[in-house]
Amino acid sequence: MRIVVVGPGRAGTALAIAADQAGHDIVAVFGRTHERARNAAARFGAMAQRVGDPVPPVDLVLIAVRDDAIGDIADSLAPTIGDASGAVHLSGATSVEALAPIAAVGVATGAFHPLQTLPNPEAGAARLGGAWFAVTADSPLRELLHELAASIGGFPFDLDDAHKPAYHAAAAASANFPLAALTVAKDLFTAAGVPFAAARPLVEAIISNAFDQGPAESLTGPIARGDVATVATQLAAVAEETPEWEAAFRSFLRATALVAGTTDRFEELL
Repeated sequence: MRIVVVGPGRAGTALAIAADQAGHDIVAVFGRTHERARNAAARFGAMAQRVGDPVPPVDLVLIAVRDDAIGDIADSLAPTIGDASGAVHLSGATSVEALAPIAAVGVATGAFHPLQTLPNPEAGAARLGGAWFAVTADSPLRELLHELAASIGGFPFDLDDAHKPAYHAAAAASANFPLAALTVAKDLFTAAGVPFAAARPLVEAIISNAFDQGPAESLTGPIARGDVATVATQLAAVAEETPEWEAAFRSFLRATALVAGTTDRFEELL
């Protein structure tokens, strides 16, 4: 495919690297400044353009900018994007309606969201192989995006535009809630004089079980057993050793009891 990337940041450059490695042609990179676009474009032998410059005829325009900037970028691109076959943004939360100015000039629009963390362009590109991609588009753009995801080793799936907020909340919960829990665990291990690394085999096994058996089915420990006395001891230890985490620990216990179906056993304690 002939591809234009708008937004030479982490996500846009990571996807451009992965697409380039898969044999696609990065024709141009657009940035708010010519310098930023030139630095990224040089990696692919592509043209460096500023937003507002003419968009060359291509199969796909990838708009990789902040969610709150998508609408403004769409306004800027619309006057000169008419020769592109399709344009998509990379947001998992924003409606495709943000690209309405581009759709109004006859270009098919959609969304193409990689469900993966992209800490920098190089590491991000490497992680896109094996990642899942949310595709929100009508045919024939839908098929083009499925093909793009598959070509870089990803797994495309269709996502209704109305479900994007719930999907993005799920993605945020998957990526961030475990890190909050592990931060609590790390501080408690430190208070007990135990290295945090000791928990890695346990955590990796639990995560593996969650995807093999299901999260609720993998639950273990005193909450699942209904062991109120042990949980009371844990709460007392948290209040003593890491009082700053007591409220969070109680919240995690409540959520765990809800998953386990043992809320009634712990209602008084919590």
